[in-house]
Amino acid sequence: MNRWNESGRVWEDDHGLLDPEQLAQCERADVAEPLRSPIPTRMISNGEYMPASQTEQQRRVEARIEELADTASHKLGVSRRAFLKSSGGMAATLLAMNEVFGRFFNVSLIEMFEPDAFAQAAPPKDLFVFDDQLHFVRGSKPSPAGLRAIAQGPSSAPSVKANPFNPEGQLDELGQAWSVWNPALVGLPIDPGYAHITRFIKDVYLDSQVTIGLLSNVTASLVQIEGEKSRAPRNAQEAQRGEILTAAQTAAARNFINEISGSARMFCHGMLYVGKGNLAYIQEQIDQNEPDSWKGYNISNAAKVDNDPNSLMRQWRHDDEEVAYPTFELIQKNYERIKGRKPGFNNICVHKGLAPGPPDPLRGHPGDLPKAARDWPKLNFITYHACIQPNFFLADTLKDIQADALRGGVPDIRWTTEYAQLVKDLPNCYAEIGTTWASSVVTFPTVAAHIMGQLMKFMGEDRIVFGSDSVWYGSPQWQIEALWRFQIPQAMREKYGYPALTESAKRKILGLTSAKLYGIRTVDTGSYKAVPKDYESKMTKELKTILEFDKLTADNMSRMKETYAALAIQPDHTRYGWMRTRV
Repeated sequence: MNRWNESGRVWEDDHGLLDPEQLAQCERADVAEPLRSPIPTRMISNGEYMPASQTEQQRRVEARIEELADTASHKLGVSRRAFLKSSGGMAATLLAMNEVFGRFFNVSLIEMFEPDAFAQAAPPKDLFVFDDQLHFVRGSKPSPAGLRAIAQGPSSAPSVKANPFNPEGQLDELGQAWSVWNPALVGLPIDPGYAHITRFIKDVYLDSQVTIGLLSNVTASLVQIEGEKSRAPRNAQEAQRGEILTAAQTAAARNFINEISGSARMFCHGMLYVGKGNLAYIQEQIDQNEPDSWKGYNISNAAKVDNDPNSLMRQWRHDDEEVAYPTFELIQKNYERIKGRKPGFNNICVHKGLAPGPPDPLRGHPGDLPKAARDWPKLNFITYHACIQPNFFLADTLKDIQADALRGGVPDIRWTTEYAQLVKDLPNCYAEIGTTWASSVVTFPTVAAHIMGQLMKFMGEDRIVFGSDSVWYGSPQWQIEALWRFQIPQAMREKYGYPALTESAKRKILGLTSAKLYGIRTVDTGSYKAVPKDYESKMTKELKTILEFDKLTADNMSRMKETYAALAIQPDHTRYGWMRTRV
């Protein structure tokens, strides 16, 4: 690792923030990493923090990968380096991780030797995928670097210098404080426009198997008015200042993608601002935007409880008869009128969890759902993130599981376990796994297995739906592939009574259940037309104006990616940074 010294006109070693004593314990990863497996087997630091020593589990994984690679490369007549670059190298890595951490991924020995066998275990071409939580931001707003960084890992520097959701430096099941969720992001710059519409369309519709996407949005909790301190909005119109994507922009993006593809490839959420003071805005959205369902946040200041123009909006609960129920009544009334055109209009999707701590330690808690679900049986209550309380990094959750603290006979995963048990007998309650799945499947597979096992045990495979929360974490494809290969270990199933995660269950979770919720009759992927690759050229001036783009530039990264793919270059798995080799 070097840097250019302009005054001296020479290249110098760049040690980042490591002092000489720390540096003496480290070596450059691009030179000294012994194996360069598809998934790192030791912590690699970008030089801005001291890497932890390789754990015993990581040593075991590394040794097993090396053993498998040596055997397979000898039989195939190729070098070990060439083997590790291939799909066989990934298969060997997954096999080694299964042996050390528990059998979480469906992978067989033959996949080390047969690329076709590896491909056959991947998600099938006819897989119907309905991603019910997708995001991008309007052109005048920068993309959230922290959300991208949590999935990209240490190569996010210098934009983000450390795991933004793990300030205490806790370790995941890979023994790292900042593991990579999505390998496709490693080494890419975090530019301010990564979550704008041009990249969004490429990531979702060109680089993944998503058949239908549901474009979501976020109700603003705080607004910044010139001359005032940041505060809660007074009404929904004022709240639009703080929204990453307005209701009108969400609908415009849906209409554009469906128009250029010639088929219904995207649905969109309406903004669920509740309370008597917001009823006119709900009706305005229905009349002008024709949303396909609704998205709200209990933890957001999004409830206008009266018609006083000076009162501030506040947080809300599902079971508040004075605040939430008038909104539910209006939505249900309109649903009876338009359900033939909008079968999913009665889907009330609400972000719960992912918000621990002050000001209210119970904000977003699932205790408000049973009464609301019983009082409104014609509405479907889809709880986003499966109500998990911990925020993105699940080290404390893993400790709770290891302590065997039980709730209803299973490890108590804060709020998710309680949620699944509270609504288990309520057929109009559904669990959505956006971010909860992304944040656990790679770095905390034990937690991921318990989450999936509990949702299936208490709610059933017909009441779990897939969302990726992309494009915060890059293209959704890595999450689709991880879910398709994932399984709940047999020993865990026997101990806690979890059902098997069968192919049929995965197809329901990944798309078929959402198809029913949104009245989709055609789940044959061949019936959907592709979004054209020249979509940028089809963007009208009107759309650019609605999304606040001053100028749309060509996506050079897309062209580079196409050229790179055409060259069929194998990845070399080189990591740039520092790894600790001495204590």
